[in-house]
Amino acid sequence: MSTYVYGITAGSHPTVPEDLGGVGEPPMPVRVLKEGELAAIVSDAPEGLRPKRRDLLAHQNVLAEAGSAGCVLPMRFGSVAPDDSAVTGVLAERADHYKERLKALEGKVEYNVKATHAEEAVLHHVMAGNPELRALAEANRKAGGGTYEQKLQLGEMVAAAVKAQEAEDAGLVQQALEPLAAAVSVGPESTGWLANVSFLVDRDAAAGFAQAVDDLRAAHPHLDVRLNGPLPPYSFVEPGPAEPAEQTAGK
Repeated sequence: MSTYVYGITAGSHPTVPEDLGGVGEPPMPVRVLKEGELAAIVSDAPEGLRPKRRDLLAHQNVLAEAGSAGCVLPMRFGSVAPDDSAVTGVLAERADHYKERLKALEGKVEYNVKATHAEEAVLHHVMAGNPELRALAEANRKAGGGTYEQKLQLGEMVAAAVKAQEAEDAGLVQQALEPLAAAVSVGPESTGWLANVSFLVDRDAAAGFAQAVDDLRAAHPHLDVRLNGPLPPYSFVEPGPAEPAEQTAGK
């Protein structure tokens, strides 16, 4: 049977509770595979695994349980290897890398910050900071709204100003929070977000990081800043080309 991989720990990491259940219905018993100085937290992989809420929560619960006792390199949901020996083989092959990552991530958590513009607020913001836009808008107003061409010109100028503000604010978010983080990982661009950045933060500094996000919101009310965390440090595992499991769920 295929092996589902939740995460990688040091071989000295305390074992998981005997009754801990993982993905699947009924939940597959979670167990530990050891290889040298490393271990993998695994279970049998159920047939037809898909990213359903119950299984997503089970994956998170296993990582939370294991992470409460020490550092865990989390695998993404749906990480499945052909069998146990494939998992231990990769642990042996990439032992130096995983030991370095465990040392680097000890005592740290991930926070993901996404930011977008509050539509009305950013329009006021760009108008306030651009005399040319204000003058054109005022001229149009005095002309009863302006001609079609004048309205089009104003709309294009406002759109360009907002676009430039997006690029400026994306840098602002990262620059404001990066000094509080041990590492930063910029996420893939996605529609609707001007910034999508993950920060690796010392667990003891988590409250200060959350306060810095609050301060960022207060200082820049045209920004809608969303904080998600603390999370297992998914963005900082850096599994590379020989990660211990193939992402199969949801394919």
